[in-house]
Amino acid sequence: MLKVQDCSISNASHSLINKLNFTVSPGEVLTLMGPSGAGKSTFLSWMIGALSPEFSVKGELWLNHQRRDNLPTERRNIGILFQDALLFAHLNVGQNLAMALPASVKGREQRQHCVEQALENAHLAHFSRRDPATLSGGERARISVLRALLAKPEALLLDEPFSRLDQTLREQFRQFVWQQVQQQAIPVVLVTHDPQDIPAAGQIINL
Repeated sequence: MLKVQDCSISNASHSLINKLNFTVSPGEVLTLMGPSGAGKSTFLSWMIGALSPEFSVKGELWLNHQRRDNLPTERRNIGILFQDALLFAHLNVGQNLAMALPASVKGREQRQHCVEQALENAHLAHFSRRDPATLSGGERARISVLRALLAKPEALLLDEPFSRLDQTLREQFRQFVWQQVQQQAIPVVLVTHDPQDIPAAGQIINL
């Protein structure tokens, strides 16, 4: 369960967000919509602990009954996916994915098995040794989701991850993401400008 309580964010010139409250259940997607400059990406930065010092913030972030806004980024256990896949060009696909695995997955053989299993489940078997430069836009997008989820986050933030894809790929990728989220049963916060990105029955908040 992800919960935001009375979050307000401002800088020296104006207030961006005023007393935002919501709760997101496991497997549920909450969508934040609003014009550019409304504070959507700034809010996600606060959630992951990367808010610029120019902003001041009040409020609390709770995840699975533990307060997280007072923890450093690496201890919040919240994943984030951006518009660009941001794969490491000097690593192959398998190495990119392996970097996300938790330290609790020990041993080269076990870690490789986890990577191969994730690729197979995503219908990307035999992609482990592929160079990221050889991937299509849709393949890069799916690999980026797998990498975010292999880290076993307790919640996932999506900052307009569908916007760089053409219409056909966009629909396929959306369905892939929602399927992965349901399988892992984690709460999701999505930022988008496109109403078509919003999953059925999902919560919507306009900023």
